[in-house]
Amino acid sequence: MSTYEKLLNKQEKMSIIGLGYVGMPIGIAFAEHLDVIGFDINEDKINQYKEGIDATLEVGDQAIQETTLKFTNDAAQLQEASFHIVAVPTPINQDKTPDLNPVESATRTLGKNLTKGSIVVYESTVYPGVTEDICIPILEEESGLEHGKDFAVGYSPERINPGDKINTLETIVKIVSATTDEALEDIASIYEIVVKAGVHKASSMKVAEAAKVVENSQRDINIAFMNELALVFDRMGIDSKDVIDAMNTKWNALGFTPGLVGGHCIGVDPYYFVYEAENLGYHSQIIKAGRQINDSMGEYVADKIIKELVSTGKTPVEANVVILGLTFKESTPDVRNSKVEDIINRLREYNIEPTIVDPWADVAEAKREYDVELTELKDVKEADSLVFTVGHPEFKDLSFAETEELFKQDLDNKDRIVIDVKSILDKEQYVSKGYSFWRL
Repeated sequence: MSTYEKLLNKQEKMSIIGLGYVGMPIGIAFAEHLDVIGFDINEDKINQYKEGIDATLEVGDQAIQETTLKFTNDAAQLQEASFHIVAVPTPINQDKTPDLNPVESATRTLGKNLTKGSIVVYESTVYPGVTEDICIPILEEESGLEHGKDFAVGYSPERINPGDKINTLETIVKIVSATTDEALEDIASIYEIVVKAGVHKASSMKVAEAAKVVENSQRDINIAFMNELALVFDRMGIDSKDVIDAMNTKWNALGFTPGLVGGHCIGVDPYYFVYEAENLGYHSQIIKAGRQINDSMGEYVADKIIKELVSTGKTPVEANVVILGLTFKESTPDVRNSKVEDIINRLREYNIEPTIVDPWADVAEAKREYDVELTELKDVKEADSLVFTVGHPEFKDLSFAETEELFKQDLDNKDRIVIDVKSILDKEQYVSKGYSFWRL
């Protein structure tokens, strides 16, 4: 009997290792059909889940409360499972090189609790070769088992888009790969239980690993192109959004827009590709250049804020700059690798301490990650400049009158600065009222 059949018959269990923005939706989905153990080393996170609280907001409290998923931070319980999905983050170091510590640590933990006949599938983003060259040897070392004889390994890159309620786990084609044909069939069948869009069987694990870093590098390059255009158009005195709106009337326009590129995928994955390429003697040109452009946008926006403050006769260090948005994208509480940090740090270089508003971000996490005290929107009354950095619904739905109330009331309209990084506001309305309005 295959592992797939044993899981369906609940003769065996599945484990999810890493219960974050990726692991939690996977665990919840599979728990509707199988016996699933959800493991995470973060005891506070596990306790929150046990209390029915979804801090990621990916599945919601109700789903957490109703699921049969078993939450634990006891690694020994992994011994109860025969099919393991590793979904831990793979960030970058300060020098932009891959930080494989989380995936290596998770692999060691799993290896110590791996049983004969198991299948291990990695979803963590890595450069081609990591699963076979780094993870499998660790599993063998820690378990004392032999890969290919005692256990099998696969790779299936996560493609979940945090905060996206349309393109979800169930609706995105799942890439699967494995070191043996038998394991590949099992892995494909198991994922098809929850992935209604079906699976794509990659020819090798390296192909599957490469596909993930390439698809995000492609998006990164396209956004970098739009960011470069925005930088040039700003110097030309041309509104980049007007250009994009005109361009998008053509059927084959790609629809990309300029902006801050952070998060744990697009802002990270290209560095994994660049790292391995350079290890092989190839100096990346396009991908690395795209990263450099995108990494510079936060400072560019901050410099624009300062120029607008000066042009309206304000002393920057005395101005109240209010930044609306801290998370790396809209409709998610995830603040990891948010490029809003670059704006904040640049302003701090000029002794400007901005007011930060984000109804989605966790107060404690914002303080821990970026040393900022979050302010509630209702408490903003005396702004000199409003900087819209994230397109949260709470910001997009602000009426002109509500925005007006956030400024110092004794300011003339021409001295009220609006910086619209996300192009979520009606520019004509603000310009017609005489506001100092700029958008990326």
